[in-house]
Amino acid sequence: MFFFIIQHTMFFMIPLIIVALGGLFSERSGVVNIALEGKMIMGAFVSILFITTFQDRLVGQPILLIGILIAAVTGGLISFFHAYASINLSANQIISGVAINMFAPAFAVYTARLIGNTQNVHFTNQFRIESVPFFGDIPLIGPMFFRNTYITTYIGIAILIISYIVIYKTKFGLRLRACGEHPSAAASVGISVKKMRYIAVILSGILAGIGGLVLIIPITTVFNGSVSGYGFLALAVLIFGGWNPIKILFAAFFFGLMQAISASYSAIDFLRDLEIPAHFYRMAPYIATLIVLAFTSKKTIAPKALGEPYDAGKR
Repeated sequence: MFFFIIQHTMFFMIPLIIVALGGLFSERSGVVNIALEGKMIMGAFVSILFITTFQDRLVGQPILLIGILIAAVTGGLISFFHAYASINLSANQIISGVAINMFAPAFAVYTARLIGNTQNVHFTNQFRIESVPFFGDIPLIGPMFFRNTYITTYIGIAILIISYIVIYKTKFGLRLRACGEHPSAAASVGISVKKMRYIAVILSGILAGIGGLVLIIPITTVFNGSVSGYGFLALAVLIFGGWNPIKILFAAFFFGLMQAISASYSAIDFLRDLEIPAHFYRMAPYIATLIVLAFTSKKTIAPKALGEPYDAGKR
């Protein structure tokens, strides 16, 4: 039972990490990104549509890897419009994000109905890895992390490690953080604030698009034009994690555990015996989000220039 809960926690935790890291890059550069939900939907929809179309010609992990690439490109493209509105037009970044969140599900549902007369896009799950060679035989760790798993889990962990290195160990990361804290000071030493913000916002979309697909693959074989508020939950993880990759990891684990319990409580004997209404378990992750944010939001410190348009003529 313990292994079962941990595995299901990973299924929900990994997409939260990926999407929250996407939000991290954008907001560390100074651009508010509440459009994570819409970018997840677009990335998931286009990539799953591709998988559905070609799954009889390509099998196994190759089609999933191509799907991840397509989700990344889709998310990055949608992010370009958010970046243009926020950076070039100095539009309200919240309104721009809301517009994307409204557009994405409408586009997904309309296109799915146009193609297949239904908003549900079905695919065959042929991506589960029963046991990773050698690692799956390791006592305790093997059954927990290397059996009945997906390659997306390891991609998510790799993204976390790479993101930490990029943010804190590279010149790019230093410049990115400078643009989110003191854009005028960054510009005074020759850093192009607009360029850095464009890169960060598009990178945010790439990760959110990947996160959309990574969420859908392990838990269902049907995409209905929704990611069930996961973009907003990832935003909560970002805030709870204090815009820090390591803290995001622990925040994502907490919320992932809540989601795992919500999704599989009926398979857990002592929870099933409590005879608590199913609606309570379904609400639990979102109630936990509200409680945690209520007690921690005052202690978290956002980048100082977050949400402020940068005007090179005003320093």
